[in-house]
Order: sequence, then structure tokens, then C-alpha cells
Amino acid sequence: MKPRGTVLISGASIAGPALAFWLHRYGFEVTVVEKSPGVRGGGYPIDVRGTAVEVAHRMGILPQLQRAHIDTRRVTFLDADGSLDAVVHPQVVAGGVDGHDLEVPRGTLTNILYTAVRDDVEFVFDDSVESLTEHEHRVDVTFRSGAQRSFDLVVGADGLHSHTRTLAFGPEQNYFRYLGYCFSICTMPNTFGLAHEAVIWNTPGRAAALYAVGDSDDVHALLTFAHSEPAHEVFRDTETRRALISTHFGDDGWKVPAIVDATCGSPDAFFDTVGQIHLPQWSTGRVALVGDAAYAPSFLTGQGSSLALVGAYMLAESLAAHDDHTTAFTDYERASRPFIELNQSQIATGAAALFPTTAEALQARNQRLRDLTTSPPATGRPAHTALTLPELRHMAS
Repeated sequence: MKPRGTVLISGASIAGPALAFWLHRYGFEVTVVEKSPGVRGGGYPIDVRGTAVEVAHRMGILPQLQRAHIDTRRVTFLDADGSLDAVVHPQVVAGGVDGHDLEVPRGTLTNILYTAVRDDVEFVFDDSVESLTEHEHRVDVTFRSGAQRSFDLVVGADGLHSHTRTLAFGPEQNYFRYLGYCFSICTMPNTFGLAHEAVIWNTPGRAAALYAVGDSDDVHALLTFAHSEPAHEVFRDTETRRALISTHFGDDGWKVPAIVDATCGSPDAFFDTVGQIHLPQWSTGRVALVGDAAYAPSFLTGQGSSLALVGAYMLAESLAAHDDHTTAFTDYERASRPFIELNQSQIATGAAALFPTTAEALQARNQRLRDLTTSPPATGRPAHTALTLPELRHMAS
């Protein structure tokens, strides 16, 4: 059958393959371009919560995610001297629902999504979008490789620092909302005797964490610290980043020196500022955005992957419902924005509260943690379940 249209998706992490999956099933001809040489493995574990679990169910990948679910049994909070503050159930920290919401290695999720759609759509690795030229009935795309192609629509699913967004909407600083923290993540040998657990050390304005996924020989190590908004060019230089980390954590105890050494010595350590993306609209002309490129909630909410899965479903559903892309993009945003903004707003009461910047706030946080039992507290309907998905439309044959 004749395709409903051609769509280029920039980015093959989570939102990109998820969107490709649904668009293919609605009869679109899809190409996904990814700047990495292949699907990215590894990465810190991520959460799939609430409405996103239903998306995974409708995709048919939920059993795979359930088998990959990380059985984290406790989260321990330590004071500046390494003394115990509290031990809580993991869902207290994640804000999820035990027995329903999932946590999986990021690389596992990206591989499951890629495998689900790789035989149905075109993937172009080790390339990226260099320029976009929009016409009345198409978008001409020039790739970094020099190749030139035309598509009916282009969707940016290329993350927090989306180049597609910059090309279509302008500089990142116009939409990036800095949240006052910087962070670094690396992997280091598990010489600490940790298993199925996370340990979080805090002092005002700084935190370090070790996360043992199962009985792995390695642990994920996190450093985060409060910092006035930096010039982005500072963090492009590896030595400057290492010096900044060493300065902030130079006098700290517990396992912090070992984490600092591992972070500064690792060529693969990931460093970034903590922020959200807030756009007045998620589309312009024939170009739209999805996932972190459109509405990154920040890693402090733990909702980036879930919003990517839900956003991909909602965008594809809108494109399937309307022949006119302008109407479809408007419908996608109208139906999704309240849910997205509600989840972005959880930064005020969610995981950001784990890293207080004053002694008073840290003391109050510790008291709240001590008041909790080892089971998640009873709550009302969480933000990550606040959207009911529209029913599946008839799939293309």
C-alpha cells in the first residue's frame, strides 16, 4: 500500500524508535538517523512509570521489560561523616508504584525498542542532520555525511541538547531552564560490597551516590552539586570539568574521594548541568519535537524515559488521526502538554528534594525519611499516571 507520508526522525535512543514503531504501524514510511555508530548501550538505570507502562504493554514489549526489571531492595542515606540517616524502600525515592512501575538498564530499553522496529524502518547510523530547508510540501535535509534527501515531516527526538531543535527553533539557551545543579555519572568497580541497593551521601549542596544493580561487579557512581549557572563552554573542556569536581568535593569523606578519582580518571564519565526544556510550542511548520528535545523534565524527576514513550505514542496517534500535519501537531500538543507540564512541575517536590542546599533543608529531609517505613507511603494519583491514552487506531496492514 502507498505510505501515508515520509518521516525523518533524528535520534535513536528512546523517543525515536518508539515513535518509529507507532508511525510504521500507522502506515508511514520512516527513516531514523542517529549520530552514534549504533544503538547506545550502557547508561544509568531508568524508570518506566505510570502511563508509560501502558505504552510498553501496547507495544508488546512489557514482558521483556518486566524480565529486565532491576530488583533494588533498599536506598540508604548517609550524613556527611558517613553515619546512617535512613533506609527506605526504593519507590519512596523513585515515586513509583511497587509491583507496577519498572526500572531497567537504559541500554536494555534502547535495545528492546530498536529490536522491535529495526526490520520495519530504515536506520542510518553514524550520521546526523546538518541543515533543514522547509518548503510548502516537503523538508529538504542535508546530513553531516553530505547526503541530501527530502521528507514530508521531520521529528527531533535527539535529546536535551537537540540539534534539530536548534535548527528549527533557535538556540538552546532560549528554552533551557537551569535548575541549579551539575552532575557527573561514571561506572567503577564494586569494591564496596554493595548488592541490589543504592547508597546516597549528602552534605548541603553536594551529594554522592553508589548504585549496585543486582550483584554486578561494577557500580554506577553519581556526583551532584549546586552551582551557579555556568557558561556552557566551560563544561566542554575535560580538564575544567575535572577541576570543578575536585574543588567541590576535595575535602569530603566517606567514599567520595574514590568516586572523584573514578570520575576524573574515566574517559567515559558523563557530565552535564541539570535543566529542563520549556518551549512555547513543540512544532513549527513541518518539524516537530518529542521527548527530551521538546520537554526534558531533568534527571531529577526520573521521568525522562517515561515522557519519551508517552510523547511518541501521542504524536503518532495524532498524525494517524489527521491528514493535515498542522492539525496533527496541534492535537498532539493539546492532548499532551498538561500531562507533560504536571510531570515537569514535580521537580519541586520530587527527587530534587533529595539534594538540599542548606543545612536546615537537609535536616528536614532526613527527618521526613526517618518517618517513612520500608514501604512506599500512600499517595493520591501520581503525576506519571495523569494521562489516559487514547485507544489504538486501526493499524496499517
